Amino acid sequence: MDNARIFAAVIFVGSIVLLGDAWFKVNQPPAVEPSSQSTTVPALTQDSTVPTVTPTPRDSSSPPPVISATQAAVPASRIVTVRTDVLVAEIDTVGGVLRRLELLEHRSMDDPDENLLLFEATGERTYMAQGGLIGDGLPNHTTPFRVVSSDFELDIGDEDLAIVLQADAVDGREVVLRYTFHRGDYVVDVDYEIANNGDSPIVSHGYFQFLRDGNPATGDSKMRPTFTGAAIYTEESKFTKVDFDDMDKGKVKYPKKANDGWAAFVQHYFVAAWVVEQGLSREYFTRPRDNGLYAVGVIVPVPEIAPGTSGHISSQLYVGPQNQDRMSMLAPGLELTVDYGWLAIIAAPLFWLLSAIHQWVGNWGVAIILLTVIIKLFFYPLSAASYKSMAKMRVLAPKLQKLKETYGDDRQRMQQAMMEMYKTEKINPLGGCLPILVQIPVFIALYWVLLGSVELRNAPFILWIHDLSAKDPYYVLPILMGLSMIVQSWLSPTPPDPVQAKIMKIMPVVFSVFFFFFPAGLVLYWLVNNILSIAQQWQITRVIERSKSANANR
Repeated sequence: MDNARIFAAVIFVGSIVLLGDAWFKVNQPPAVEPSSQSTTVPALTQDSTVPTVTPTPRDSSSPPPVISATQAAVPASRIVTVRTDVLVAEIDTVGGVLRRLELLEHRSMDDPDENLLLFEATGERTYMAQGGLIGDGLPNHTTPFRVVSSDFELDIGDEDLAIVLQADAVDGREVVLRYTFHRGDYVVDVDYEIANNGDSPIVSHGYFQFLRDGNPATGDSKMRPTFTGAAIYTEESKFTKVDFDDMDKGKVKYPKKANDGWAAFVQHYFVAAWVVEQGLSREYFTRPRDNGLYAVGVIVPVPEIAPGTSGHISSQLYVGPQNQDRMSMLAPGLELTVDYGWLAIIAAPLFWLLSAIHQWVGNWGVAIILLTVIIKLFFYPLSAASYKSMAKMRVLAPKLQKLKETYGDDRQRMQQAMMEMYKTEKINPLGGCLPILVQIPVFIALYWVLLGSVELRNAPFILWIHDLSAKDPYYVLPILMGLSMIVQSWLSPTPPDPVQAKIMKIMPVVFSVFFFFFPAGLVLYWLVNNILSIAQQWQITRVIERSKSANANR
């Protein structure tokens, strides 16, 4: 324990290590044991053009079969292109599959001139939303539909746009698939209407699933591999992430049966989720499919439909940015797809405050600066105590150097002499360390807020910074941050140990290079925080050094 600055440096390095660990690893919540009532269910066969369900004896309350994501041979399809004010969707008439989704208000990370594609069905990438019915003579996601609608673009003044597809009737069972899009919203209502014109009742289930490859989201940086994978939420298990490796290994554990919740695929900034009406029984599933694909979804029983009557099964499909306000209105827990890790209890209020400031100033970069000032003011007493301790250690630096020269390599006697000096001068060697330790959780929480908030994606700040979620293209902010760290090292006491002194000199360079790849918004926070710390530390150091000098001249 040579001096307080060393302890502060250790804590600071520890915080960066935690940040780096959070950066390179994705927090996986503890697995929840599955319900003992979960059952293994058969998949669709591929013996014919239209797949059929393997018959399984069951009563009406037992869970339905899980649908295979692998499609059988199907006839040529027609692609219906739907356009609203916020998205462009492509629906395949084979199965009514939503196979392409373009978000008009979000740019691609690979090409800023192109809109972001959330869903695709190409040779390189597969990500789509599928649905269907399970039961004799009922259509599924490989059944041909014909288009009933004639209008595929949301007109000015209209709030909703319905796309209607109809399957050929089998044994008097008529099914209409209806997609309803809404102005200014990423929620799509998906409804299967079933008319029973036959002689026997219809007992069936509906299913809603996503099919996706296991590749990282488009534009994800290797320096920033945030979680990409499935997520299941129920009131029993809360938010459970399921990565692709766990699906491959069969280590997926969560309550299969529930009366609430949702199923989703999550990626950085965006989410696709099936949200069935709360209170209805349902079964969730996640599993690997053929050709490196993965499925996640939900199966819901359809109330029995007597001859001459009709019924329906529906779900809401959210496909868009992780907007916490909208998602929290749609379903409980959906806002948790914005994953703040183990410090969510601190991060959530910080995001709320950041958003409130943005509503006032209208610029996310300015909001980050003002939030940094508020946090600095909040921790001012703790920071002041830390800097006072450092300033006192700085004043003692010449005396500590004399002790080193006096005792040479006798470290035990030198440590005893140092402790006596600390006691005489009334200095706590841990005084500069503990206040910083208290602030570390806030720093890490804010790190996750700035990393995970889609609101900062493509958000400009000033001049050359056009996207606060991307790295500074000219590395101006990281260089300025490195310079600020050098200034801080000048204001701090020099460690008597030469090795430690060299480490303190190298740290600014190392962290500057490290921050070259961090989002500009995060670097902006650290830069502003450093500038405020320098001002506070300089003022406190100046006052204490003047006081010591005045006392020495008396």
